[in-house]
Amino acid sequence: MVAATALLADSAVREHLAGREHLERPERYDAVVEGLEEAGLLPRLLRVEPRAATVEELLLCHTGEYLRTAKHDVDSGRRRMSTGDTDLTRSSWDAAARAAGGVLNAVDAVVSGQARNAFCAVRPPGHHATASRGMGFCLFNNAALAARHAQRRHGIERVLIVDWDVHHGNGTQEIFYSDASVFYCSTHQWPLYPGTGRGDETGDGAGLGATLNFPFPAGSGRAEILGAVERTLLPAADRFRPGLVVISAGFDSRRGDPLGRFTLTDGDFADLTSRMMEIADRHAGGRVVSLLEGGYSLDGLRSAAAAHVAALLGLPRPVDRLDHRVQFPLAQPHVDA
Repeated sequence: MVAATALLADSAVREHLAGREHLERPERYDAVVEGLEEAGLLPRLLRVEPRAATVEELLLCHTGEYLRTAKHDVDSGRRRMSTGDTDLTRSSWDAAARAAGGVLNAVDAVVSGQARNAFCAVRPPGHHATASRGMGFCLFNNAALAARHAQRRHGIERVLIVDWDVHHGNGTQEIFYSDASVFYCSTHQWPLYPGTGRGDETGDGAGLGATLNFPFPAGSGRAEILGAVERTLLPAADRFRPGLVVISAGFDSRRGDPLGRFTLTDGDFADLTSRMMEIADRHAGGRVVSLLEGGYSLDGLRSAAAAHVAALLGLPRPVDRLDHRVQFPLAQPHVDA
């Protein structure tokens, strides 16, 4: 069985909001790559070829009217999308299309067996983008596009999306709310932007029961989030039997993030990642595609992303340190026969 982990790291995504004072800044990409390099992980990773998503691919999850509006907003030099609270620069469409296209290439690599799993260091994030509206720093919904691409191109029948960002992924939920073929699970701080994700939001019509929300109060951490995964998500995933696991990896649920008040540690992210891999090992041939959502403390993002990717590689759980640096025990990566 393939044991490689692939990395999508396309520096073109830095161009979104370049030169603009904003929490969702280009340095987030740098922090992720630097964290992987400092942890000695980059040489272990296969590289995913970057590319831009086509309009036809974006139409898998977004309406034509929205795409025309978003393109016009960017090309006309607007500083903010007309559909919501997403700041723009002239390079925003290209960067977002590169993020989405790279994620689709990562799906191709994992489903085709070139890699066992993949992490995509993309920006802007995507989980707030609905079919018809960009909002919350997001233009295109990368996780939703990954799921639909896996289904339409590769014939994957069922996809599990797990979102541990501190904010609820309202866009991902909305896109699949009536679709039984995509199971969406979110742990998030409540109340917090965007105000969706109540526990009684469980899907509609054919999709009833395929949405699972865990709204937790500020101060929640390992006990609540990992507990929800182990007690509720794992058995639900066993019933759903996904052919692919997609992770909306938001590291703003880490302690010390300026936009959230969760208390997850780097080791907690490693453990959450391992649980996602367990689901994939049981039902999806180990196939996991993870993509960056939030995370706005550069130090926290640097170490949390490294812990996440180390877990995807099968390395031991890191030792949590208060100074944000991650230390990995000296050990060989796990390799499947």
